[in-house]
Amino acid sequence: MFNIRVMTLDDYDAVMDLMRKTPGISLRDADSRESTSRYLQRNPDMSFVVEIDGTLGGCVMCGHDGRRGYLQHLLVLPDYRGQGIAHALVDRCLSSLEGQGIVKCHLDVFKTNEAAARFWQRQGWQLREDIDRYSFIRSGNGNA
Repeated sequence: MFNIRVMTLDDYDAVMDLMRKTPGISLRDADSRESTSRYLQRNPDMSFVVEIDGTLGGCVMCGHDGRRGYLQHLLVLPDYRGQGIAHALVDRCLSSLEGQGIVKCHLDVFKTNEAAARFWQRQGWQLREDIDRYSFIRSGNGNA
C-alpha cells in the first residue's frame, strides 16, 4: 500500500536522490533547493510524494501560471511501478489544478525518453505536434 502526501522542502534531498536514480530525468541548476523552495511556495499543496513502507518511492511537481497547469519530474522507482502510483500522483495534481479553476495541463518529455512517452500516451495525454518549445537562458548558464 502507498501513501500520497504533499511534498515539502523537507523532502528535497530524498526527491533529488530519486531523480538521480531515474533514467530520463535531467537535473538542472533550476532544481536547486532555493528554486524548489520558491516553486513549492508559489504553488502550495500541488506537488506530491509517495511513501511506500517508509520509503520515498515517487514524486511529482505541479504548478500553474494562472491559466495552464504544468507537471514536472513525475517519477516512480522501478521496484514500485505497475501499481497505479504514477496515475494516482497525476490524478492528485490534476484535481489540485481543477480546484484552482485550471483544466488544461502541459508537461515536457525528452524525445529520448520513450518509456515516459508511452506512459503519457496510455494515460490519454496528447502529443502536441502543432507547437515547438523554445528556451532562452539569460544568464548564459547552459544548465539553468
